[in-house]
Amino acid sequence: MSYKEALRYLDSFIDYEKIGYKSREAFDLERMRRLAQVFDNPHDSFPAIHIAGTKGKGSIAAFISNILKEAGFTVGLYTSPHLTDGRERIKINNEMIGKDELVFHTGEIRRKLEKENLGFSPTLFEIYTLLAFNYFRAKKINYGVIEAGLGGRLDATNIVEPLVSVISPISYDHTHILGNSLEKIAIEKSGIIKKGCVSVSAPQQNRALEIIREKCKSLNVELILVGKNISFCEIKHDSEREIFDLKGILGNYEGCVSRLLGRHQIINAACAAGIAESLRRRGIKISDESIKKGIEETENSGRCEVIAKNPYVILDGAQNRASANALKETIGRNFDYKKLILILGVSKKKDIKGIMEELSFLSDVLILTKANIERAEEPRAIARFIKKKDAILTDSVTEALRRARALASAEDMILVTGSFFVLGEAISSYEIASSALQASSQ
Repeated sequence: MSYKEALRYLDSFIDYEKIGYKSREAFDLERMRRLAQVFDNPHDSFPAIHIAGTKGKGSIAAFISNILKEAGFTVGLYTSPHLTDGRERIKINNEMIGKDELVFHTGEIRRKLEKENLGFSPTLFEIYTLLAFNYFRAKKINYGVIEAGLGGRLDATNIVEPLVSVISPISYDHTHILGNSLEKIAIEKSGIIKKGCVSVSAPQQNRALEIIREKCKSLNVELILVGKNISFCEIKHDSEREIFDLKGILGNYEGCVSRLLGRHQIINAACAAGIAESLRRRGIKISDESIKKGIEETENSGRCEVIAKNPYVILDGAQNRASANALKETIGRNFDYKKLILILGVSKKKDIKGIMEELSFLSDVLILTKANIERAEEPRAIARFIKKKDAILTDSVTEALRRARALASAEDMILVTGSFFVLGEAISSYEIASSALQASSQ
């Protein structure tokens, strides 16, 4: 099997991230358990930190992965979605799975599954999850940091029995799958909390927090809450960093620095510190310096990520009202610019009205676009939710960026947001354009 053949094999599985989830039928934890059994349950080979929530879970995963790495451990990190390369989902100590290793483990999966009569067709996310767990076992990692894909209770990652279960901020998203109330969504997310673990939660709206508290109480699980057990104090912020103090159960962490921008990222860092303290209370050696350095060294693509300056080109994956609100706050709080050109493309069944109410008045120029996937919403459908502002409609992310660059001066900002598929195409398009520009100047 070559690398291209491995990619073709992976692409042969149904990818609900691209086509969209039609119903709960796409989620069946017994399928994932059956797959894991075929491979002798690779998830049992490492202790796990499991993270679910609506927004911020990828950043929390990145923070705690780096903290554990700085403490001297070998750390597997499994996240989704990816931006430009599927290997971004599977990392050890921040290094993507190598192409040869992906080929080897994909080949092993194909050989075994061809011999098995599963009685069902796995999804691409289930295969990626299996691939990650097999790889982590082969590399004998010390800890696995596992981000749930969608929901939690029925997500393929929920076969793990975690040391720490983490709930990032819960808000409305995927309501046709998870439910149309915060209580229903919180029930799905808190499904990762299990007996024997400690649970860490970001600040939550009261209705969601009640569900989390009830779940922890029913399982006799300790709940560590950011804002109560772990507090933070903002000190300084600019376009490159956040500086803040954390106060935890076991210690104070003064002068923390994060390169992930926004007040919400301070909360995510506080969650990671809470995870680290939970592990320390189990006798796992993690120093104060490892916590601070781990936070400072963390990077996470597509989270208010500055990929260029003069003008600023910023990428952020905001696809619901809460994420759009956090992005709006961060742009106003951390950056100075003359004119903001907003490029937006979202997937179908997203809260377009909520996103537009948060972001449309932030922009001086609004460019609507779509990713090259089946579930991308048409720009004209997004435009229906715009009030008192004209928008430029484009058929591709490349065209949207071309239009934005033509309108931008060095003092301006181009903000690309919405779907991670839009962000991925923006990165590829920008890199191609930058390479072409460099070649022409030589």
